[in-house]
Amino acid sequence: MSLTGLYKLSQTERWQKLADYLDLNQDDYATLQDGLSANQAELMIENVIGRFSLPFGIATNFVINGQETVIPMVIEEPSIVAGMSYAAKLALAGGGFRTESSQPLMIGQIQLLGLTNMAQAIDQLKLHEEDLLQAANQHHQTIQRLGGGAKSIEYRPFPDTPVGPMLIIHVLYDCRDAMGANAVNTTVESIAPLVEQITGGRVNLRILSNLTDRRMASAECLVPVDKLARHGLTGFEVAERIVEAWAFAEVDPYRAATHNKGIMNGIDAVLVATGNDWRAVEAGAHAYTARSGQYRSLSRWSLVKQDGSYLKGRLNMPLSVGTVGGATKTHPTARTTMKILGQPNAQLLAEILVAVGLAQNLAAIRALATEGIQQGHMRLHARKNDSVIQ
Repeated sequence: MSLTGLYKLSQTERWQKLADYLDLNQDDYATLQDGLSANQAELMIENVIGRFSLPFGIATNFVINGQETVIPMVIEEPSIVAGMSYAAKLALAGGGFRTESSQPLMIGQIQLLGLTNMAQAIDQLKLHEEDLLQAANQHHQTIQRLGGGAKSIEYRPFPDTPVGPMLIIHVLYDCRDAMGANAVNTTVESIAPLVEQITGGRVNLRILSNLTDRRMASAECLVPVDKLARHGLTGFEVAERIVEAWAFAEVDPYRAATHNKGIMNGIDAVLVATGNDWRAVEAGAHAYTARSGQYRSLSRWSLVKQDGSYLKGRLNMPLSVGTVGGATKTHPTARTTMKILGQPNAQLLAEILVAVGLAQNLAAIRALATEGIQQGHMRLHARKNDSVIQ
């Protein structure tokens, strides 16, 4: 890797090394230093009175599907960037991260009430599906030209709710490289009157779901066990402890909450840097891992025999992200972030994010299972707090 040893350099030297490596220029440097202007902030939200800065760091050693990738991160918590970079180096010894993702399908929901016959309403809607899809695709022509748009419709009857029977209609919408919230919300709002006309029911809510389980990304890595030796423990002992730590999170929601928070430490930092909606991804991730009725670990770790002994990690989760529109394009630092990442499309960005989450999970549980949280993570917190006091 060409970016090793960044921690030994000054900020200026780090920037110059990164600029040479990725062919960045002084305009890119200016966006990282100056960030959002007052005028740009005024256009993004209401009642603006200022701007808030956070550190922008770089995680290294990532090879994803054979491609070296520099990971930009915006986060205030110490040890995340360093720990993730080291975990990526461990994964690199086993070939790096292998990732894949599904098509970028989002779900738009329509809540239908006041039905006298649920089954009959579903039958009528099925008879008119082509009309509904045609109406749904009257908007957002650019997405459709790129192969996206409303693709299919699903029906979820709830015969017994606190307000009586309701039918939830799902419109599956291919967003291409957009996150898709605006397109999906426009779509379901536009076809609500037709749904009422077909069924005789009453539509209430029309909005996207952030449980985007049709828009998934997954990452795997293999870490040679002999690379894990630490603090007088053999690599095999460390690997066993990591698997035991994962099993704790798999069976106990109280542990799983902190375990999954660690995964999101890495993912959220990249989402913030790229101007994506980190709150939407958080909501989808936590809802997805509770789909069985119990909140569990998002990741899975195991010991495998494959030309030797390896620790195997896998992370599979919903990831609704965009590389066009929104703050990704309006925020100057987010645009520079996308340049650092190599201008990925939405599916590739999702794959980068899930690899980041798996690396951060490895970093966290490896530390917890060996030295404990106080030795590294909290020591860096103490250093930061001491510098503030001084």
